[in-house]
Amino acid sequence: MNKAVFMDRDNTINVDTINLHKIEDWQWITNAREAIKYCNDNGYLVIIVTNQSGVARGLFTLNDVNRVHNFVQGELYKIGARIDAFYICPHVDDGTGKVEQYSIECECRKPKPGLILQACKDFDIDVSQSYMTGDKSRDVECGINAGCKGTCLFDGVDLLKSVKEMLQDG
Repeated sequence: MNKAVFMDRDNTINVDTINLHKIEDWQWITNAREAIKYCNDNGYLVIIVTNQSGVARGLFTLNDVNRVHNFVQGELYKIGARIDAFYICPHVDDGTGKVEQYSIECECRKPKPGLILQACKDFDIDVSQSYMTGDKSRDVECGINAGCKGTCLFDGVDLLKSVKEMLQDG
């Protein structure tokens, strides 16, 4: 079985510019690329698990999100790093949704563990040997709800330092 580091996206690997969906708005968090490469080099799959309710709200499309993710992969490739998969929750059930098919209650919106559990099935991941990091309590809760070995509430300063500490403490 594989082990993974699950990461939130906005304010974890990139600066959150609110409803980020354009490549030109992408800004890396300090040492995010290096943190991803560190995980790759130490035998962990890197899986992004991200709530993107802007899709349900009609602010951008899944194609917009995927275009940004393809750009991110290209940037990581330049330093010999990769994200193994992106899992996206496009849903919202708080009445703000404008796109009917995504304006639903789901099992994938963090803090629910659906995104992590699906990735575990798809990549044969042992969740009990895996970790979750993100900038919000719902990210930590998601990791706990999924049964991750460890979690980390990222402080937004240096992702490489934070990931190293999380993996050493685990």
